[in-house]
Formats: sequence, C-alpha cells, structure tokens
Amino acid sequence: MSQTTADPAAPAKRDRTRYLYLAVIVAVIAGIVVGLVAPKVAVELKPLGTGFVNLIKMMISPIIFCTIVLGIGSVRQAAKVGKVGGLALVYFLVMSTVALAIGLVVGNLIHPGSGLNLTEAAKKAGATAAGGEKATGTVDFLLHIIPDTLFSALTHGEVLQTLLVALLVGFALQAMGRSGEPILRGIGHLQRLVFRILAMIMWVAPIGAFGAMAAVVGATGWKALAGLAQIMLGFYATCLIFVILVLGTLLWTFTRVSIFSLLRYLAREFLLILSTSSSESALPRLIAKMEHLGVSRPVVGITVPTGYSFNLDGTAIYLTMASLFIADALGKPLSIGQQISLLVFMVIASKGAAGVTGAGLATLAGGLQSHRPELVDGVGLIVGIDRFMSEARALTNFAGNAVATVLLGTWSGEFDRARATRVLRGDDPFDEQTMLDDDHSAPKDGPHDGPEARTAAAAPHV
Repeated sequence: MSQTTADPAAPAKRDRTRYLYLAVIVAVIAGIVVGLVAPKVAVELKPLGTGFVNLIKMMISPIIFCTIVLGIGSVRQAAKVGKVGGLALVYFLVMSTVALAIGLVVGNLIHPGSGLNLTEAAKKAGATAAGGEKATGTVDFLLHIIPDTLFSALTHGEVLQTLLVALLVGFALQAMGRSGEPILRGIGHLQRLVFRILAMIMWVAPIGAFGAMAAVVGATGWKALAGLAQIMLGFYATCLIFVILVLGTLLWTFTRVSIFSLLRYLAREFLLILSTSSSESALPRLIAKMEHLGVSRPVVGITVPTGYSFNLDGTAIYLTMASLFIADALGKPLSIGQQISLLVFMVIASKGAAGVTGAGLATLAGGLQSHRPELVDGVGLIVGIDRFMSEARALTNFAGNAVATVLLGTWSGEFDRARATRVLRGDDPFDEQTMLDDDHSAPKDGPHDGPEARTAAAAPHV
C-alpha cells in the first residue's frame, strides 16, 4: 500500500483504525450489558444500529458501479468478462447445492425441533413474519433486474440493477477504446472519493454496533434463547464445518492459500458483520481487500456483487435446518422429496435478498406459506433467535464470497499469487485510511488487465 511501500525512506503512518475496531468490541460488550440491565431502554437504541447499516448501504451502489465499470472498461477482451461470469454462476450453483446437502444431513441427524411446544404467541409471531410475503416467480425476478432508468439503479440501492447498468457502461467504454479512457479516469477518481467517504463512515461503527447489539439483547433476553440453544448451536457448528472443511479444502487445493490466513486477513470485516448482523456492511471493504490481495479488478467486480445475490451458502444452510426444525417441532416432518422441492424453491426465492438483516426469516416464511402453509405458524419459534442466526448466515455468506473470489481469480488466471503471499504474511498491509490500493486503483495511461500488469505497476514500489 501507499503508506508502506511507496517510499521506503518515509516514516510509516500509524494505523489509527486499530483503535476503531477495539472500540467496536467494547461497544458490542456494552450493548450486551445494557440489553440485560435495561432491556426497555436498549430496545429504543435500535435506530443507532439501523442508521449505521443504512449509511453503509448508501455507499454500496456507487462502489459496485465504479468497481465493475473500471474492471470491464480496462480489460481488452470482452470474452474474459464472460468467462469469469460463466465460471461464477456454475460455481455458485454447485456450492449452494453442497450447502443445502450439508444442512439436510445435519438437520436430519440432530432433529433440532423435537419436543418443543408451539405457543399462541409464537403462532402470532410466525403469522406476522409471513405476512405480505409472496412467492416471486422467475419471470418477475428477471424483470426486476431491469431498472426504470439508467441512473435509478444507483439511487434505489438495488444490487442486481446496479450490476446490470455497470456491465452495460463497462462494455460500452470498452468498445469506445481510447476515447473512453478520460471517462475511465474520471470514474477512477470517483471511486477514490466514494471509498474516502466510506472510510469516514466507518468511524461511527462503534455507535452502530452498540445500538444494534443492545436492541437485540433487550428484545430477546437470554432466557428466551436457552430453550432454542440446540438449533442455534447446530446451525453455527454446521456453518463452521462448511467454511473450514468444504471452503477451506477447495481454497487450499486450487490456490494453496490457507483458509485461516484468509479469515485472519478479513478479521475486521467479520467483526463488523458480527456487530451489525449484515454482510452488506462489509461488501465495499471486501471489494477493496480482494483487489489488494491480488485478484484482478474484473474478477472482483463480477464475483463479489454477483455472489452477494447468488452465492448464499449460509442462507441455504439456514433455510434447510430451519425448515426441518419447524416441521419437527410441529410434529409434521418433511419427507425427503418435500425437503428438496421446498428448499430449492426457497434458495431461488432468496436471490437478491442477501446481506439484509431479517431477509432469511422473510424468505423462510414466504417459502413455507407457498408450499406447506400449515408450517408457517412454526416460524414464530425462531423469531426470537433469528437475529443471532442472521449473524451466522451473514458470516458464512461473506466467507463464501471471499473464497469464491480467490478461486475464480485462480481459475481465470487473474490471481497474483506472489502478491497474495506478501499481503497475507503482513508485508503489504491494507490501507485502512483510503481502502484503495494507490498503485492499482485507477486507470492511468491506458488499459491494463490481469495480475501481470498490476505486478509491473507495483514493481518500483516493492
């Protein structure tokens, strides 16, 4: 990064952001204490967490737009983008199927819902969660990807719509050749501005973490969680098994990168997700960190935003185990055929809802409403713990997208392994102040593509 590699003679700037994330940890602990001691007051603090997440979501569309346009616009061959996109969709489909299978196996082994009683209050909570949810057909889903205008996708905050517009603009600039280079440089400067604003927003993360954690503890309390500990522990254990064994094995086999090294590199992002229960809060940082790790901008620009809508490993596991939990709790177990048809439907219905707190619960309720209406009341059984399960979903989805980005970069020949080694070893730290790699963040004299060009650009500074 610029602070550590651009000028060896210059004194290194202190990374003050380490105090920021220490403050986040303290804020989470303080939120738990307030939630237990003064639950009524704690619930009123929820807007603090909601406000912080909304600030982050405000930045997602412009960051995705800039990243994808710069990535595609600076690649000479359009076929390269198509290759990455095709690889990504196939990989996402396979991994979603694997996640579903793991959730089914664990759910059928532990039978987490057996012995629970459904109260009238829980029934009402389930009905509320399912209220207004309608099954979204494939045609409606595809039509919704098309924005009303070219710019409305950036103002409405729709990830898939932003992705579509950015792809069109990127390919158009690519076709314009040298005449499009001034526009690319302008978008490069816009990207720097957006990331600088995001770095400023991150300094209110402790306030958001405090409000979010206090509200959820104040609303649920520990007593309400004790009786549902089995499904929570089973779900967390399943997600951990999936990340370490499945994703870790894939990552090491194809890239020789340790899953533990990658998770340690993304530790601050995991803390942010844990405190806000939203993987969207870390999406902009994932884009910046994957580029810094050595994955080319086109691969990052295609994989990360698309993965946030289609690579929902944690959500797939959650939907599987939660459905089995509800069916067992109501004494109406699902047959294997019913499990497969219901869960495939819900995974498809969840596309585009990743990263949003509560989206998994709404998808679960909507899926049960359309397939097995008599099970909808059982959704009330997990309303109280959904916030905590949402954290595991978000963490797993985030880890899955990070691994997917490195794998797809490797398979498409767009991963700088030497740079990744330096970064993971700590020799080339990520610039927390700007969240941009100054060597590679914007097009300079002309198009470039692939890790070779990035390595050449960085060579004078290493």
